[in-house]
Amino acid sequence: MHEQEPTTPARKVLLIEDEHFIGELYIRALGRAGYDVTVVIDGQQGLEEALTDTYDIILLDIMIPTITGFEILQNLYDEAGNRRVHSKIVITTNLEQTEKNRAKVESQADGYIIKAEVTPRQLITFLEKL
Repeated sequence: MHEQEPTTPARKVLLIEDEHFIGELYIRALGRAGYDVTVVIDGQQGLEEALTDTYDIILLDIMIPTITGFEILQNLYDEAGNRRVHSKIVITTNLEQTEKNRAKVESQADGYIIKAEVTPRQLITFLEKL
């Protein structure tokens, strides 16, 4: 009789992304790598999902409908500056940020990715290091 190795539960990812092509690309890549992905295309829904369910990683686009990724990021912290979720937060954007904005975002997030510069394989490698 063979003993089965214990299986590790899939890491849960919340993908807050309104660009259909990018979303599909990330869903396929993350799914093949064993991640359990939930996709939300609206900022307000993304914030609600982040605060009501538990995720290992949140991939957060900056330019999304209803509220921006910047606003979501701010709302994931309480008034005292404590993070309200235990998820690793990775900003995904194609926007060039000013140094001031980028420094602020990077101080609140666990990672920062420029989508046009990262392949799906590089994204997986990046997430595995979190």
